[in-house]
Amino acid sequence: MLRTAGARLLDDRDRSKVRSALDADPVATCMVASRVETVGVEPWRLGGELWGVGGRLDGLCFSGANLVPLRGDRTEVRHFAERARRQRRNCSSLVGRRELVLPLWDELSDHWDAAREVRPDQPLMATAVAPSVVPDPAVRQARPDELERYLPAAIAMFLEEVGVDPRLGDGGAGYRARVAELIGAGRAFVRFEQGEVVFKAEIGALSSRVGQIQGVWVHPDWRGRGLGQAGTAAVVGHLVRARRVASLYVNAFNTPARRAYERIGFEQVGSFATVLF
Repeated sequence: MLRTAGARLLDDRDRSKVRSALDADPVATCMVASRVETVGVEPWRLGGELWGVGGRLDGLCFSGANLVPLRGDRTEVRHFAERARRQRRNCSSLVGRRELVLPLWDELSDHWDAAREVRPDQPLMATAVAPSVVPDPAVRQARPDELERYLPAAIAMFLEEVGVDPRLGDGGAGYRARVAELIGAGRAFVRFEQGEVVFKAEIGALSSRVGQIQGVWVHPDWRGRGLGQAGTAAVVGHLVRARRVASLYVNAFNTPARRAYERIGFEQVGSFATVLF
């Protein structure tokens, strides 16, 4: 007989406590906070479940397309692992603060199938001020009618960064819809040269306080010219003008990218880890 897990399923009755817990760590929890602020806590609207431990939510974890531990210590992590083991793995990654992700993976690794890749150290960086380098004036928000030209660059970025073709399974319909959604929301940024994308980036998650930049990509023929730095600075400027903190996370071994982000004005505020399946 299964022992009752310490992590319970949350709903909109817990919304104020969830918001308080997320607000205590706004940069690291931006991915989940952006959804909670928009649709609340009910799983059918959220697109996943929020699990809580303790009356004051000393532990908090999101379980959906990604498994994202948000708050807790080793005890809460064990409760999350216990609940996760009771159901079939349905997430494509485990991601969040490394001090939560790595212990959670330790608890799950003997029970789930092997990880495709573990990225144990990804500096979490943030800035709330205008960029220290000149933003690329040619970088702008992509328009909905530019989806067909933008999409190949987005696919190329995904292949390089994640190592999996986002078109697998459904022929790319889901990924196309996600990219179209970002463009429609004004959260996809691009520079074209002769009709071809030479720089792109997105604000993948946008809460009331933080915007998380993702998918920074420069066309191979244009690399080494500073486009990634100046283009990212343009996105940072957009967020800062909107009175939001700009954040991102990057693999620790990617020294050129880290140095470029530091020149823009980013400072490390923590470390993420990612387990890819």
